[in-house]
Amino acid sequence: MANLGFVGLGVMGGEMVNRLLEKGHRVTGYNRTRAKAQRLIDRTMRWADSPRAVAEAAEFTFSMVTNSAALAAVTDGPDGILAGLSAGKLLIDMSTVSPEFSRALATRVREKGADMVDAPVSGSVITLQQGKLSVMVGGRRESFERIKPVLDDIGPKVTYVGENGLALSMKIATNLSLAVQMLAFSEGVLLAEKSGIARETAVDVLVHSAIASPMIQYRGPFILQMPPEAWFDVNMMQKDMLLALELGRQRNVPLPTTAVTNEFLTAARGMGKEKQDFAVVFDVLAHMSGVEK
Repeated sequence: MANLGFVGLGVMGGEMVNRLLEKGHRVTGYNRTRAKAQRLIDRTMRWADSPRAVAEAAEFTFSMVTNSAALAAVTDGPDGILAGLSAGKLLIDMSTVSPEFSRALATRVREKGADMVDAPVSGSVITLQQGKLSVMVGGRRESFERIKPVLDDIGPKVTYVGENGLALSMKIATNLSLAVQMLAFSEGVLLAEKSGIARETAVDVLVHSAIASPMIQYRGPFILQMPPEAWFDVNMMQKDMLLALELGRQRNVPLPTTAVTNEFLTAARGMGKEKQDFAVVFDVLAHMSGVEK
């Protein structure tokens, strides 16, 4: 079993550590708020007082935080991950950040004699718990081969996509469709509802129809009853949409549906719904349609 470290024990990171512990791995973890990690400590996860201490204790250190600023916060400085890395160690960053930022960080990691791969995931807490999470990996092939057995314990689909940063490009290309699909689903539900069909019936038909992706199957019912805690809130989704729009600008790929859907996320924020799951774009469209939820 591997000697692992994990920095960032939020909803997804915490559940990943839970799976790794179940598989018998030794895990040392750190989170900005220790209280959120207590359930994992109770399950034998070792607590570290800083990201540096995690990297010093582990052969493989995972990081999973919200954005580039948060990643810089846990990697830089005297108590950061970089300070704890040494020759032969491996950093596996699972955060969704810009490919350029990730590649620059990988260069700094290699200056320490260690290596880094970007390994974002596709899926939700439900898919992770069901063992259906998909992991994309960018970096040196030999580093991918070293960490793949551990990643297989997190999700059954682990794909090497190429050099550093490319897994993030793949993740961004994937995530833009989540919000676009949710908006299209909302359009269908509201069109059916305003035609006289009960909302519950419309949702039931659509989540069992040809348009029902796995995401629509588990998130579609959110428009009937939002979860008490967002699985992926508006701010997080808009961060990914903005990354997609910037990548599209850089690569000369027009992203018209991404641009339109991003405006609905902005509207959701304007309505004070930024902390709700991004399925709340339904509420924005419903309000525009003269329908109150």
